[in-house]
Amino acid sequence: MKKRILGNSGLEVSEIGLGCMGLSFGLGPATDKATAIHLLQKAFDLGITFFDSAEAYGPNVNEELLGEALAPFRKEVVIATKFGFEQGKTSLGLNSRPDSIRNMTEGALKRLRTDCIDLLYQHRVDPNVPIEDVAGTVRDLIAEGKVKHFGMSEAGAATIRKAHAVQPVTALQSEYSLWWREPEQEILPTLEELGIGFVPFSPLGKGFLTGAIDDNTQFDPTDFRNIVPRFSEENRKANQVFVDLLKTIADAKGATPAQIALAWLLTRKPWIVPIPGTTKEHRLLENVGALSVQLSKEDLDGIETAAAGIQVQGARYPQQLQALVGK
Repeated sequence: MKKRILGNSGLEVSEIGLGCMGLSFGLGPATDKATAIHLLQKAFDLGITFFDSAEAYGPNVNEELLGEALAPFRKEVVIATKFGFEQGKTSLGLNSRPDSIRNMTEGALKRLRTDCIDLLYQHRVDPNVPIEDVAGTVRDLIAEGKVKHFGMSEAGAATIRKAHAVQPVTALQSEYSLWWREPEQEILPTLEELGIGFVPFSPLGKGFLTGAIDDNTQFDPTDFRNIVPRFSEENRKANQVFVDLLKTIADAKGATPAQIALAWLLTRKPWIVPIPGTTKEHRLLENVGALSVQLSKEDLDGIETAAAGIQVQGARYPQQLQALVGK
């Protein structure tokens, strides 16, 4: 698999990574441990070297999974994880106080079975802690050899600039896909100017752009998509036109809608590395297959023109979650 470098940092990762949240959090019941470990190791066998976790995905369980699964080839992979929620529980609210960051880092090092975290993100900006204090704490952890790179997630441009002035930010992780393009307005130009890489999560629209979800889909009661306005039955029906567009292009290319969506993202900037998540091996193989899909300028222009005529229905987050974004 080809590699990409995240911004000016020198951090080299596989062209796509693996978002690991769904293995233990947010999208229904946790995946069986043996199945999850097999999937993680299969990803490595396919050339993926960039794995994304967080203290809050469990909490702690996800990091433990990665620690066990990736231990045999730890030196050959890049592991990213995140701090920022009280006790690692999203229900308890934000906590990016310096002592909390340090405690989380010590715990993550043990859970990940490593002596250094490759990329440590602030999961969400904490309005009660100056971002300069957060960046300074991570800067100190880097100086101590416990962390290699600093990242942020869903942060706004002004906050990114303030943090970057204290400790260079290697990567921003935020949602970005064909049906959530807000980062193009202010975030992508800021990242390009500062030399920061971009790691899009939900590059397949939380599964919708795969074509496997329609207005009849029933989500597990524990699946957070049940509270996402964009995934209401009415909005799923209205948004099917977007999937139909991808299917048309995919059929002409001998590809799948998911592969077109990922291939499109990879054309945006050479410092963009999407991290599609999955719990299924056939989806993992499909996602890796996107790397062989070539989109011409004519293809891209056609996608742009068609997408411009489609109005996606529904907010991407309920109000209480959107309130944590873009600070």
